[in-house]
Amino acid sequence: MTAGMDSPPDTGPVGASLTEGLAALLARSVDARLPERVVLHVLDWVGCAIIGATTPPGRIVAAWGARLGKGDCHAIGVGRLDAASAAFVNGAYGNVLEMDDIHRTSILHPGPVVIPAALAAADRQAASACEFLDAVVRGYEAVIRVGRSVGPGHYRHWHNTSTCGPFGAAAAVASLLRLGRAQTVSALGNAGTQSSGPWQCRLEGVMSKQLHTAAAARAGLTAADLAALGFTGPARILEGPLGFFAATCPDPDPGAVLADPDAPWLILETSFKPWPACRHAHPTIDATLAVRDRVPIGAIDRIVVTTYADAVTYCDSPAPATPLEAKFSLQHCVASVLLDGPPDLTAFEPPALARTDIGAIRRRVSLAAGDPYVSAYPRHYGAEVSVQLTDGRTIRATVADALGDPENPMSPQAIEAKARMLMRAAGLEAGRIDAIVDHVRALAGGGALSDLTALLP
Repeated sequence: MTAGMDSPPDTGPVGASLTEGLAALLARSVDARLPERVVLHVLDWVGCAIIGATTPPGRIVAAWGARLGKGDCHAIGVGRLDAASAAFVNGAYGNVLEMDDIHRTSILHPGPVVIPAALAAADRQAASACEFLDAVVRGYEAVIRVGRSVGPGHYRHWHNTSTCGPFGAAAAVASLLRLGRAQTVSALGNAGTQSSGPWQCRLEGVMSKQLHTAAAARAGLTAADLAALGFTGPARILEGPLGFFAATCPDPDPGAVLADPDAPWLILETSFKPWPACRHAHPTIDATLAVRDRVPIGAIDRIVVTTYADAVTYCDSPAPATPLEAKFSLQHCVASVLLDGPPDLTAFEPPALARTDIGAIRRRVSLAAGDPYVSAYPRHYGAEVSVQLTDGRTIRATVADALGDPENPMSPQAIEAKARMLMRAAGLEAGRIDAIVDHVRALAGGGALSDLTALLP
């Protein structure tokens, strides 16, 4: 597709609407030093997606994809599909195990939406590695800027990754299609008009959360493809009287969309997740790891976790019955870590949930929201774990920033090790894992994207 090459001239003042201002901001050149960082996010997503495809919701999505007609784009676990279907299928996988990357102040996961959309569009048009990586950077920028503007009231009822995700997917595909500014505005506008994702699924233990990321990836790609053909979209989709903010955001911060236009690309603020649990549980996991070696398990009287309010709201589950509930349970995370150390994938599986020793400690855990963690959130995700012993002593540890955040980063080696672990758990043989890692890393130097997609399961 050669869309965008014959686009009409841009009209209207730059910044006349938030979306027009965002389109102008996205047109910046991407720093030539960024590819080494971007490939870490791609590698992180590849590991999460490959194992996500082996889970029950992943297998269902793959079975659905297998019913579709063939196309030019690789879909993990399916084969080659048309771009929109590949974006949807791949978009369903990356968030399943709760190990995907996250941006704190926007409270969303860019990778599982932006990367599948960019990969599908790049695969379809045989884009270069540079074009693909630049598109990922712009996609992250758009979804984060919109996400940080929606306000805390939005997050109470709406899944930010789902509602803001289409903006990021559209920006990434618009970059690959080389859309002019007016077309990019239409792509973003029509991405926003497809925003969806209420949180009810979180209360019922169903699979809808994977539909959220899948639909967001496809919606953004479709919006950009239509814009390339001249299909127009609302320039004031965010701030208009019947727009996104008015419909879904009781306390938006519209200025956050275009704030700090000369700041480094926001992908650099995006965090990596070392543990297979909700990100709100990670500070508590880290603090528990810090006290573990000093706690005599048989002498625990009670445990108090103090953290920020959203962590308590979303992760208060004293008796989780499913793996998903366990991933959103501070009580389970504390008990599992005290007994077994750093949590791996098995820590949240049914055998662990049924263990009487874990259950006994879970019942001793109480949660509280308090400072300094409440006032620092969402710029910092912190927690304190205080273990009170039967002899009256208290053993305490605090964490100001979760492992994987910019202030407490994972090393590139640790990110690679995580991706390798996930691919091994998915059943890939060592030689294939080595080749996938090598080809992802090669993208930073211009390696062929087709060499990577040919290796994906």
